[in-house]
Amino acid sequence: MNAAFQPPTRAYVEHVAVRVKDIHWHIRFFCEVLGMDVREIDGPTDDPRQYWTLGGLQLMATLDFEAPPSNDSGWLAHLGVMVDDLEAALRAAEPWGVKHLPQGRNWLQLPDGLAVELIQAAPGSVAQALAVKPRG
Repeated sequence: MNAAFQPPTRAYVEHVAVRVKDIHWHIRFFCEVLGMDVREIDGPTDDPRQYWTLGGLQLMATLDFEAPPSNDSGWLAHLGVMVDDLEAALRAAEPWGVKHLPQGRNWLQLPDGLAVELIQAAPGSVAQALAVKPRG
């Protein structure tokens, strides 16, 4: 990135949404293997439609979903990105040819089809998250 360029906001990926055929298996796997406990549940706890983990994963129950096991498949539903200034990010996105999605004005579809959900972060939390050096 050009050192003179100053973006209108800073951001981090808050969660990644993934379609799964067997949500119960995935919940157990991510909890028991990786310690990613529940953050939020959409639907009944014994049969959730969606399940968010601490650690940034959103599992979406999609019973009829079929995709070959590869990195090129349609497993990714959308990216959830925390921003420190939602309005500035939305203004900055407009010239890039994005479309607003029916879920709300903070949901954007990029020209190649990827959906991005922009989420207003609490003051200072983006800087705090970006200060973490996971491989440093």
